[in-house]
This record gives sequence, C-alpha cells and structure tokens, in this order.
Amino acid sequence: MKIADIFKRKQDAFPEKDKKKKTEKIVSDERLVKAKNRKVVSKSKKPVETKKISEISGTAWRVLRPPHITEKATRLSEQKQYVFKVSPEANKIEIKKAIQDIYKVNVLAVRIINIPPKKRRLGKTTGWKQGYKKAIVKIKKDQKIELLPR
Repeated sequence: MKIADIFKRKQDAFPEKDKKKKTEKIVSDERLVKAKNRKVVSKSKKPVETKKISEISGTAWRVLRPPHITEKATRLSEQKQYVFKVSPEANKIEIKKAIQDIYKVNVLAVRIINIPPKKRRLGKTTGWKQGYKKAIVKIKKDQKIELLPR
C-alpha cells in the first residue's frame, strides 16, 4: 500500500501537467472539428478551371527548354510554327503534350532536329560547343503562342 501512495503523491505534486494534457486534447479536438468543417465547405465550392504551375504535368517542365528565338524562328511564327529547345531525351509525343499543357493550344505537328556538338578553337586550345535538340511545333491557325510577354 505504501508504494501506491508514493505514486499518488507524485501525481498530486504536479497538477499542471494534467491540465496541459487536457487543454491540448481540447485544442486538438477543436482543430479536428474545424478541419471537418473546412472539408465540407471545400466540397461545396466549384473546382477552378485554371491550372496552377504545380498542377501542370511534371514532364512538361522537364521536356521544354526556352524558346529558340532567331530570324528564321520569327518568320516561322507568322506561319503558326514555333521553335523550342527541348530535352535530348524528349520525343514528339512528350513535346506535344508539354506544349498543350503549358500554352493551352492544339498542336497539329511536331518536327525534331538534333543539332550535333561542334568543334571550336580559341588559340591553341580546342573544345566542343554543346549540341542540343530543337522542335518545330505547328499549331492551329486561329491560335497563338506569345513567347515574349509585351
């Protein structure tokens, strides 16, 4: 019996701990109730149609590089054909999906060009200019991609 009394004394000596536990439990219960209310409210809202950057497929950002802007590329843009640098591992299907995801246009055709690395020399030292892959994307006549914001 004396051992049981020792444990009772320890609990009585620290009544603040018990109060903290009770208040924490009440606070957590309130959070659960608020969370449930939020879920109900969010279900009643209509889904937003615009896509955020985080919702765009992860492959789109891995596939596309910056647009390739040259004189020839600007002439092609008048014919609704746009030139992009793309990942070396990308194929036509991935490029088409990426363009449709990011720019919200209908892609009619994709052509791919592999630019090989070129040997360059500066004085006695020789090196290589890095090669890359580019894609020419053709879209519908009534649509437009704005590469440079005005």
